[in-house]
Amino acid sequence: MNIVDRYKKTTPKFFRTLRNIGIALATAGGAIIAAPISLPAIVVTVATYMTVAGTVATAVSQAVIVDADADDDDAVTEPPKSPTTTPSHKDPKDSASSSG
Repeated sequence: MNIVDRYKKTTPKFFRTLRNIGIALATAGGAIIAAPISLPAIVVTVATYMTVAGTVATAVSQAVIVDADADDDDAVTEPPKSPTTTPSHKDPKDSASSSG
């Protein structure tokens, strides 16, 4: 599955909420950075971090998908289970006497 297909699939509710929070953070940070008035350096620095954090949260949250079918090529699958037969524990003495 490539990134475009992944972004087109359904996003779980929690990550949609997180994505919206990320969008709000990035927007608020961008507005503070682009403010036409002079602001203290610490405010601009915090706004820069808000913008970066919001952008990352938005991108990661959008990439999380609901994977209903686990038959995809990229899906992690467990190895096939061996049959549930009882292991044969042979006594070394028995194998030595039967090979003779």
